[in-house]
Amino acid sequence: MVKVIFYEKPGCGGNKRQKATLTAAGHEIEARNLLTQPWTAATLRPFFGDLPVKEWFNQSAPKIKSQELDISELNETEALNLMLAEPLLIRRPLLEIEGIYKVGFNLKEIDAWIGLNLENTNQDIESCPKTHEHKPCKSPV
Repeated sequence: MVKVIFYEKPGCGGNKRQKATLTAAGHEIEARNLLTQPWTAATLRPFFGDLPVKEWFNQSAPKIKSQELDISELNETEALNLMLAEPLLIRRPLLEIEGIYKVGFNLKEIDAWIGLNLENTNQDIESCPKTHEHKPCKSPV
């Protein structure tokens, strides 16, 4: 089992379910607040690997859901600058395990990477369950 540095939005129900899945598989969680972490472009960029820029974003963020912000044509620098200014735009969770960085919580990918107990998990636990209307996750931030 591994130690997972788990960058989350405190109070987010989706992040809570994701941590529970990791814990059930025997992994150690070190939760950190994604919204108050002192990010720089250099510390944030590794989490996104070779994903398209559009996939770096939290699709449930109010500015994206309302289409106030069009992320379809952003380059890497523009995307990182927006996220540094407004961390709520960052797709969650960010995972750091033994020097490897990932974004999001795709069950099959994480199971192949570090192993999960998927017997009781047959649901989408990456997406925010509040998909029809914006009701912010309870958060002290």
